[in-house]
Amino acid sequence: MLELKEVNKSFGGLLAVNRVNLSVNKGELRALIGPNGAGKTTLLNLVNGTLPVSGGHIFFKGKEITNLSPHRISHIGIARTLQITSLFSGLTVYENIWTAVQSRKKFFNPFIRALKWQDVKEKTESMLDLTGFKDKAHLICSELSYGDQRILEMGIALSTEPDLLLLDEPTAGLNSQESMALVKKMRSMLSGQTIILVEHDMGVVMELADNISVLHYGAIIAEGAPDVIKENEEVKKVYLGSEHA
Repeated sequence: MLELKEVNKSFGGLLAVNRVNLSVNKGELRALIGPNGAGKTTLLNLVNGTLPVSGGHIFFKGKEITNLSPHRISHIGIARTLQITSLFSGLTVYENIWTAVQSRKKFFNPFIRALKWQDVKEKTESMLDLTGFKDKAHLICSELSYGDQRILEMGIALSTEPDLLLLDEPTAGLNSQESMALVKKMRSMLSGQTIILVEHDMGVVMELADNISVLHYGAIIAEGAPDVIKENEEVKKVYLGSEHA
């Protein structure tokens, strides 16, 4: 579904992403891990068009998307959540999801009359069920716990019905108990969804990932299933540390 070929990104003399080749299949949850500054978030920024690619090519569903604008990339089916919550904090849970559903191209297009207000309402209510917020629908988002805000943010991203979801550190700011609660919710919400996950919490990664790509100084140094990566000596040395050996 997503393929990166020899992708580079440089900032002046710094090569932040170094000749990355990456292939993510439909329905796969691929985790990107690595030390701070390894290039993980930068790589997501290249995929969703936030940053221009310095070299190489990015393909999505067989078509090149290199250096398309974030707006165009979102409309071809790639959605992203951020390290910090990006909710409309003054709106209710219901209004946040409604806004995301309504932004979908087939609802937004004024020339398509078959899908009207009732369709948006039904989809919004379906997402409230999926996220578990049916009883909290009329709460202002700022009243939610931080963990609930992260769940809602993922629900909002899913409301746009993306083919590929980019998750950037969904457990950032959560304690271990909150992180594991979020993981449990993610399993039910994200089943079958194609995902690239950037995450520092190795417990979360090992629980969720189908495959892992390890970045170090902008380059992929190892790839494989969680059990394989956990035993990789180079990965232990540069990232996991002796506590995971």
